[in-house]
Order: sequence, then structure tokens, then C-alpha cells
Amino acid sequence: MDATDQRILEMLQQNSRMTSSEISKTIRLSVPAVAERIRKLESSGVIDRFTVKLNRHTLGQHCLVYIFVVVQGSEESHQFRQKIIESEYVLECHHTAGDYDYLLKVSLPDIQSLEQFISDTLQSKHSVTKTNTVFILSTLKDE
Repeated sequence: MDATDQRILEMLQQNSRMTSSEISKTIRLSVPAVAERIRKLESSGVIDRFTVKLNRHTLGQHCLVYIFVVVQGSEESHQFRQKIIESEYVLECHHTAGDYDYLLKVSLPDIQSLEQFISDTLQSKHSVTKTNTVFILSTLKDE
């Protein structure tokens, strides 16, 4: 991967719908050359997928939190993972090292929804022994 590939990636990160033609004008490379570079970046796994970044607030998701979770036992951990994967509110789930087993990024409409999520999804399961919730007040950078 060279500097031209890096520039193409930067442009696609800003707007994944940018066409090869638009990119070619900016980096002064032919359209077929840009398209070939993008194809190679995809086939090599550098580009995992193209996606859309949603505006949570316009969708009514005004409460963004990170929740640290401790889960007891491996069988319970499997049940916990399945419940989290099925949840419409969980944006990310990371298995972590340290004091907590998992870190969840959760987006919900309001505080009442958060309370219900914690009560019904996390604390109702005997496998979750501890949680710690961090509220996001504002975001300076989100990639």
C-alpha cells in the first residue's frame, strides 16, 4: 500500500459513495487505475466493507452510553453473547482484558430505555454480576 492508496482510503472514509471518477480527479490518476486500486484494497482485506453512518439523533437515539460488564462462567457467557448480538440497541460489543469482561456501546432513545435495557437485558441474567455505565455527553471525534 502506497501513498496513493492511503489517499484513496481517506477519501472513501469521508464518503464511501465517492465514485472512482470523482477520486481520479482529486488524485490525478485515471478512472480505471483508481477502480483497480479500490478492487485490490477490497480483495486484500484492507477495505472490509462499505457502510452508511447513521445520525443517531435524527433517528431518535439521544442516549449513548458505554457499559462495562462482568459475566460469571463460560456457559453464561455464551448466553450473554447471544442476548447482546440480538439486541437492537447494542452498536458494539468487545471482549476485554482487565477488570471487566465486555465493553458495550449502546444507543437508546432515552434514560427510561437505558434503565429497561440494564434491568431486562443485563441484570435479569444471573450471569451478569457487575456493570458500570458511562454516559457520553458529547463526541469530539467519531470514525
